[in-house]
Amino acid sequence: MGELERFAEIISIEKEVAKKKHEVEALETDIETLQATYGEKKKYLDQLLEQVAVYDDRLAFAELGMYEPHFEFGDSEQYKDQIKKVRTLQKAMVSAKEATICPADWTVEGSRAKGQTMINRQSRLTMRAFNNECEAAIANTRWNNVVAMEKRILNSAKAISRENTSLQLSINDAYVALKIDELHLTHEYREQLKIEKDERAELARVEREEKKLAAEARAAEKEEMKYQALLEKARREAGSDEVSESLKQKIHDLESALEEARATSERARAMAEMTRSGYVYVISNVGSFGEEMVKIGLTRRLDPGDRVRELGDASVPFGFDTHAMIYSEEAPALEAALHKEFSEQRVNMANMRKEFFRVSLDEVEDAVARLAPDADFFKDREAQEWHETLARRKEKLQAVAPSELEALPAAI
Repeated sequence: MGELERFAEIISIEKEVAKKKHEVEALETDIETLQATYGEKKKYLDQLLEQVAVYDDRLAFAELGMYEPHFEFGDSEQYKDQIKKVRTLQKAMVSAKEATICPADWTVEGSRAKGQTMINRQSRLTMRAFNNECEAAIANTRWNNVVAMEKRILNSAKAISRENTSLQLSINDAYVALKIDELHLTHEYREQLKIEKDERAELARVEREEKKLAAEARAAEKEEMKYQALLEKARREAGSDEVSESLKQKIHDLESALEEARATSERARAMAEMTRSGYVYVISNVGSFGEEMVKIGLTRRLDPGDRVRELGDASVPFGFDTHAMIYSEEAPALEAALHKEFSEQRVNMANMRKEFFRVSLDEVEDAVARLAPDADFFKDREAQEWHETLARRKEKLQAVAPSELEALPAAI
């Protein structure tokens, strides 16, 4: 290859390099433009998503966050009274024509009176539109959309005021704040009603237990008196004739039965008279809830096993295993102490009456050993129905041919 040809080839390569370099620069410029455009559109998309969440109940809770209470009234009646006060303040602002603001001094056809009439009419239309929006928002408020409904009211006030810009008419922020207070109060009032309903149900359950305790105390006392009478009769028989071995055995048996009946009667009377005595129980249900889940509760029943059997009724697929049944004269305090130990592992943080905790039996055993040193604790899980169910499933799987197993992956 001659010198001229090599020079021409170099020139060609340089041109190709320059071309590629230009293409790379163009691509880099396009990338920068795309990144800038993406940032702007991402910001716009986030704004749109927030607006959509305000009007979509399915997204409201996830996108806008959890509601934090604004009031701390003790019962629903206080909430009702406060709602009435807030509504009275709203009516007062409307009556005093302070619910809207219009700083301009309008004249119509040279008349200030006509100008004021125009503003009054527009104010009434503005109030009607805004109040209707607020009523709809308040009526449809639920636990998962209350934050969204608050934003709806605020957005509605801005939108309506924006439509009145030409008249310089706007909704008073103080009036909007009263509507927001009404929304919060109404929501918290409804939530308080739920709490009070649960409390009434719990009080009714406690009252039923106390009545049952009183009945059991009377029955235990009656049983004690029965054995006392039988024993006295047997002793009179033993004193009049020669005592046979069978009579001696009968007296011994009656003495044992009387002692047991007396202990039961004393315990029943104590539990009926002492409102703080009871049993704190630790139970689990591996078949229903898995390995690391326990319930720590309290019962005042004379036979605490009744409460465990009741919890394992048709509402759960398997029965509960009992790991501890601790009698205490200060049962509520012991229960509260155990709950405090595992407050961070509580499964339901919204309803404190749901006493389930995601915790291992070893941890609970350690806490019980510290708080109730004399209590017995059993870590074994019998879970008979659960293990029998597993065994039967295993047998069915073993009886199925490999080809059938492949065809039924969901069953496996």
